[in-house]
Amino acid sequence: MKLLKQLALGSAFAFAMLASQAHADTVKIGLVVKSLGNGFFEAANKGAQEAAKELGDVEVIYTGPTSTTAEGQIEVINALIAQNVNAIAISANDPDAVIPALKKAMARGIKVISWDSAVAKDGRIMHLNPSSNELIGKMCLQLAADHLKDGKGDFAILSATTTSTNQNTWIEEMKKQLPNFPGLNLVTTVYGDDLSDKSYREAQGLLTSQPNVKVIVAPTTVGVLAASQAVADAKKIGDVYVTGLGLPSEMAGAIKSGATKEFAIWNPIDLGYSATQIAYRLVKGETDGAPGSEIAAGRMGKIKVGDNGEAAMADPFVYDAKNIDQFSKMF
Repeated sequence: MKLLKQLALGSAFAFAMLASQAHADTVKIGLVVKSLGNGFFEAANKGAQEAAKELGDVEVIYTGPTSTTAEGQIEVINALIAQNVNAIAISANDPDAVIPALKKAMARGIKVISWDSAVAKDGRIMHLNPSSNELIGKMCLQLAADHLKDGKGDFAILSATTTSTNQNTWIEEMKKQLPNFPGLNLVTTVYGDDLSDKSYREAQGLLTSQPNVKVIVAPTTVGVLAASQAVADAKKIGDVYVTGLGLPSEMAGAIKSGATKEFAIWNPIDLGYSATQIAYRLVKGETDGAPGSEIAAGRMGKIKVGDNGEAAMADPFVYDAKNIDQFSKMF
């Protein structure tokens, strides 16, 4: 009896050790978003969880601050360091402010990448753009022109925060390519901080202070929805149009009402999926993320890292009345 008890205890101990080892082998990836409660990032998390399930030994910790601040993200990063994660994949609210916290993470062996909205080079191994910045800038201008008769007229930009890396990059690309759209006249840029209520108020302000503006371009999923609602509430559908980067599930109403003719976005599900795949490959030592390298990303194929340490996932995709019902069911 004593021998049987010892054998049982030994088996239990061995099982516990194996379970502990299996848990230790799990790759823990912190997916840090700009703010929680944002449909775009919730869709990205869906893709990240798909990648985790596909890879098998991955736990994705979806996290972020409640508001779009660098301070909130720094707190989140420090919490992930304390949890001993293996990798952090962050969409940054500020390209520079989060660097000290991310350097601390890297000093402890945590692999750090940015995605969607970049961290400056000193704070990460590489950055995953959802598309080419040049193509996004061109797409936003094309969308504005498509909403105007003969592609001619005044338009305004409704952005997120003044420090948002991706927003500022896309706006600069738009300005750079404006000569290719001689009919377009950029009047002003306003900032809604990726908050629905503030974006709505800024759009209202444009409608009253800029009566010649015929199109509002919002390269932010929060801003484009808020601006569409502002135009509808002001009963200016047909007089002012809204376009930019949006989620099909959120923009279906704007398409059907006529406040928006078309808008664009990459698939955020694919973006979260790709970021998780890349972070996993870095942790496993399958890549170092160096310029010129190609990283396997499951169903997204191979993603090539450019000379500047940045990679592009895919081209933007245009959504309109012909396809909105199909895609609004997805994300």
